[in-house]
Amino acid sequence: MTIFSLLMASCGPPRPDHPVIGAKNFTEQVVLGELLAQEIEAKTGLKVERHFYLAGSYICHQALIAGRIDAYVEYTGTALTAILKQPVDRDPARVLDTVRRLYAQKYDVTVAQPLGFENSFAMIVRGDDARRLGVKTLSEAARYAPKWRLGVGYEFEERPDGLQGLSQAYGLKFAAPPRVMDLGLLYRALNQKQVDMIAGNTTDGPIAAFGLTVLEDDKHYFPPYQAVPLVREDALRRWPQIRTALDALAGKISADDMRGMNEAIDGEHRDVAIVVREFRQKRRL
Repeated sequence: MTIFSLLMASCGPPRPDHPVIGAKNFTEQVVLGELLAQEIEAKTGLKVERHFYLAGSYICHQALIAGRIDAYVEYTGTALTAILKQPVDRDPARVLDTVRRLYAQKYDVTVAQPLGFENSFAMIVRGDDARRLGVKTLSEAARYAPKWRLGVGYEFEERPDGLQGLSQAYGLKFAAPPRVMDLGLLYRALNQKQVDMIAGNTTDGPIAAFGLTVLEDDKHYFPPYQAVPLVREDALRRWPQIRTALDALAGKISADDMRGMNEAIDGEHRDVAIVVREFRQKRRL
């Protein structure tokens, strides 16, 4: 082999002889990544490598199309707007069809059957504040927002389905520029009254655990966010038995299931692999 060939080979992505599952850098994603990994191991006998805590949707997407990971779980609204740069669409079936078609055409990626739940963005306030002010919707909250401080994750500030569009839709203005922080710190900041509203997710465990209030998106700004596994078609050709594992997971996870697993890890500090194993046993997977 020439020196040039050696250099080119070293620059390419690794090609292990086993599937690699990825996940973004927050609890739910690690749970879903572990669920995919365990299910593939159980149904196929393949060894599965885990590359978790990748920094967000864009990094996961780049890792997928570069072949550094073979699958991860994405949300249809995120795929539609943040990755595919398509206009916001609020019809779940149409969004799923569009995402499936474009991922296959552009990236040689299969969008598997939805796992059974949606995880939308959620604008969240302290329960005491919501009751005191009589606020249930984002439209009602807009009148109080000029006195509030907002906390958001890095992606939400930048995404086309994120803060800028939401602020325009509801006329939201805040007391100061948003505080941008890791997703895991948002609930602590809200409870410690460092901020008054946060951009969380509807399946976050701390919502119920801390008695917080999710403000209704009464203008239906956010698109649907069904959780779906994305898998490289090359990986399915190499290991066709992966389809068996994905089919077994279709429709098996409810929003309550997801909230419970998230809280078991974030609130009870339990091990992710054990929580996922117990869920699989409960669902007889």
